[in-house]
Amino acid sequence: MKRTAQVLLLVLTGLGLLHTALFTDLYLRYVKEGLRPLLIVSGVLLLLLGLAHAMLDRGPAKPEGHDHSHGHEDDHGHGHDHSTAPRIAWLLFLPALSLLFYAPPALGAYTASHAGSEAVKKQKGFAALPAISPLPMTLTDFTTRVQQDKELAIKGRSVEMTGFATPVKGGGWDLTRIIFTCCAADAQTVKVHMYGTPAPAANTWLAVTGTWHTQGALGTRTAAAALDVHATRNIAQPVNAFTDDLPLTPS
Repeated sequence: MKRTAQVLLLVLTGLGLLHTALFTDLYLRYVKEGLRPLLIVSGVLLLLLGLAHAMLDRGPAKPEGHDHSHGHEDDHGHGHDHSTAPRIAWLLFLPALSLLFYAPPALGAYTASHAGSEAVKKQKGFAALPAISPLPMTLTDFTTRVQQDKELAIKGRSVEMTGFATPVKGGGWDLTRIIFTCCAADAQTVKVHMYGTPAPAANTWLAVTGTWHTQGALGTRTAAAALDVHATRNIAQPVNAFTDDLPLTPS
């Protein structure tokens, strides 16, 4: 890869990061919201580094003259251009250009269908549930209540959860959330199985209302993380799509 191409790659990558992090919410497909300042700083540094290299390359040319060491270098095979990179290095331009012109798709049902559900952490105590119906809950909170709450507060309660549809092999579907701890590379999946309604199209975002599906002993690990669906409605993908929080609507 020639020096000019290396400079161009730095500039394009820097511009792509700045475009994604400053002017769109697309960065949320790949990293958590808290990493936005680091993306901006990285974009600025790459852009400045590329411009600095470009300015240095345009500096005063070395005076021409006979290089007495040239023949000696050739005799030892050291007169070659060591800046040449493998041709495959040109593929680095593809992710750089994609940041500017084509955003890769977000993780969704395909990823979730090949992943198990995240293990629910042990919780010692539970606060009283608000007396509203349906009760908005995250998938993790619902699963934790179902499997660990000895007071059985979730029994008979109508709850509402949001997520995207993941068809299950052999029939049925899961309401799903993909959770980033840091970025897409460490994504985990939480699922609640749905009963009583046909499977929507994969990746359809839904708000689902229903009650716990009786399977296993409520308040123990044998209880299924599952819902008898009473109603569903399509929703827009929330801004915080890669968390398991109550949804934030797009601005």
